[in-house]
Amino acid sequence: MNMNQDKYQIDDLDRKIIKELFKDARASYVDIAKKLVVSNATIHQRVNKLRLHGVLKGFVPLIDESKMGFTVSAIIGIYLKNAKDSQLVLEKLNKIPEVLEAYYTTGSYALILKIVTQDIQKFQEFLMDKLQGIGEIQSTESFVCLSQPISRTPKIF
Repeated sequence: MNMNQDKYQIDDLDRKIIKELFKDARASYVDIAKKLVVSNATIHQRVNKLRLHGVLKGFVPLIDESKMGFTVSAIIGIYLKNAKDSQLVLEKLNKIPEVLEAYYTTGSYALILKIVTQDIQKFQEFLMDKLQGIGEIQSTESFVCLSQPISRTPKIF
């Protein structure tokens, strides 16, 4: 049995560990253990188990895209010519660096993307040259993001 496929039930200690990692993903296991009044080994074992079961997928820095020169964010709904082409389209989208996230969805769109570009001109080039150049895409609908007033992680604590 693949450990990532079984249903791992997180407990209160796991939630506390995750909460501490959300506060500071670079916190040492020693510091987390002191805060939670458990051994370093317990923290190490729990984090490994959470990773093994796919609860923790990894640790990455959060980046402010605008400070990296990407000033345009957009959500794009994609209509496919044929639903069976979704995997092929995803393979092509995965090669486009502006595409940050892709979702299979219910409703009108087959896929929804989150993308970033340096400016509105680059956004237009992305749409015309990259996205609409994918033959299996019937059409797209874009929503340029003006701001992100809410950004949070799920409340599991």
